Formats: sequence, structure tokens, C-alpha cells
Amino acid sequence: MSQISNIAVLGAGVIGASWTALFLAAGRDVTVYDPAPDTERKVNDYIGTAWSALEALGLASGGPGGRVSFARTAADAAAKADFIQENVPERLPLKHAIYAEIEPVLSKTTIVSSSTSGLTLEALQDGWNDPANFVLGHPFNPPHLIPLVELTANEKTDPAALDATEAFYEAIGKVTIRIRKGMPGHVANRLQAAVWREAVFMAIEGVASVEDIDKAMWAGPGLRWAAMGPTMLFHLGAGDGGLQAFCNHFRDTFNGWWDGLGDPRLDEAVIEKLVAGMNDQARGHSPRDLSQQRDRMLVALQTATRSLRDPCVD
Repeated sequence: MSQISNIAVLGAGVIGASWTALFLAAGRDVTVYDPAPDTERKVNDYIGTAWSALEALGLASGGPGGRVSFARTAADAAAKADFIQENVPERLPLKHAIYAEIEPVLSKTTIVSSSTSGLTLEALQDGWNDPANFVLGHPFNPPHLIPLVELTANEKTDPAALDATEAFYEAIGKVTIRIRKGMPGHVANRLQAAVWREAVFMAIEGVASVEDIDKAMWAGPGLRWAAMGPTMLFHLGAGDGGLQAFCNHFRDTFNGWWDGLGDPRLDEAVIEKLVAGMNDQARGHSPRDLSQQRDRMLVALQTATRSLRDPCVD
């Protein structure tokens, strides 16, 4: 969206800083607001760290295309914005307070997109007098590396605002999906929650170690899922017969597996076992070191597969 040139980022934790880096790489000017001390240094440090990955992904070249500045209040950040990415902590009163502060200064065309992962659109809309230009634009962490954005709107949302939001995200390299029915966790988080639930269950049942369960994922289905989704892959798993043949052949198998899936809970004993298993797997490497390894691998995966991806499969 060429008319979106000035962006406000409200909340500059990991998600907000990552969004800021991506918006700058896309040539947009960004005004950041966060009440935390030392926000300016932390955001600039994050941008500097993220920039090489953005360049490797073809999302940036040379120095930042846009300019970053920092505001003292949310209203100051929002006053001249064409688009606002809200990343306030997941507490409804905090988000409502920010909305109440910025709504009086917004132009009639300013779009506000919330990065919320756990709150519903309806609950957030209660913080607005007019929520027509408010949408959910939930990224996957970190937003400057993971393309996915999950969009949610409803009957109170102006359809033009949703279309404009989707077009803007796609213009800066994101892959969007539209949530047709709101659920806590949206789509992607629910999928990973389902997988992790079974991983936790197998770990506490002693089926395999935490490390081997993780290894089974990244060396097995995780590789395929990086190329295509599970339903498409099963469609291909039966050859010319496609998904119909696959379901005909494996319905009883899957029904049996589903009946036997675990239902663990993260109590203290389970958490202790998981943490011990993770410490074994990390082998003394810090989360920072492992995060850097993760980011290098994410960049390599995307650059290696970009030219092979058929748009009709996205």
C-alpha cells in the first residue's frame, strides 16, 4: 500500500522491535512508543542485529530505507500514523487504555492492527468507540523472519480496512491468512499447541527423551511442513488417489491414534521434567546463542525454498 508510509509501533518488546526492523526495511518511517526505560537503545540494537537477516532475505538493502523515531506518549506516536502496529502486553485493561488514548488523534483512514495472540477481537473492540479500522494482525515470532500474519475481522470491521491491511502486509513480504471464526490462539498457535501437547505427553510417559522428541520433529515432519501443510502432504501421500484415497486407507489408523492422544497439564512435576530435558538438550548453550542459531536456519530455509514455491500452494 503506497499510501502507508508512516507507521507507529506501540509496544517495543521483542515483537514490536522486530516489526520495527521489518517496517524500516520496507522503506517506511516508524515512530516507536514504549514506556520502558532504555527503549531507544534496545530497539536500535535489535534493528542492528536483525538487519543482516533482512538483507539475506531480500527484504532490505544497504541502510534502513525508513527512519525511526521515538515518542513520549502513545498519542504522539499515533497522531501522524497511516498504520499502527499495537504490541502492548496481553492484558485487556492496558490495551483498552492505549486505545482510549490514541483514538481521538487518529485520522479517519488510520488502520490499527493488534499483534495479540491470546485475546479475542470482540474483547479488544470494547476499547473503541468506533472499531471499524481496527483488526487483528497476529504475527509469528519473530515477525521480521517468519512470514505468517493471521488476520481477524468481523461485522464491526470496515471490509476496506481488512483489505488494505492484507495488501500492506503482503507488500512488505508477509504471508497472510484470514481467520473466519475467532478462537483463542487463532490458527497457528493452536496447531503448535496440539503438537506440543503430544510431545509433552510422550516425554512424561517416558516414550522418548525431550531431545529425541524434538529431533523426531525437525528431522521428520517438520521438514515436510516447511514445504507444505499437513493436509496437502497427506493428499500427496496416496499418489494419484489423493486425499480421498489417503483417508479411505488410513481412517481407522488415525481414529485410533486420536483416541490415544494424551491430555497432560503443565503442573510443577511436568515442568521440572521438561526443563531438565531441555537443559540436557541445550548442552550449556544460552537461549541467546540458540536463538541466533534458529534465526540463521530460518533465513537459510527461506532463501533456499523461495524460488521453488508455487504461489498457488501458499
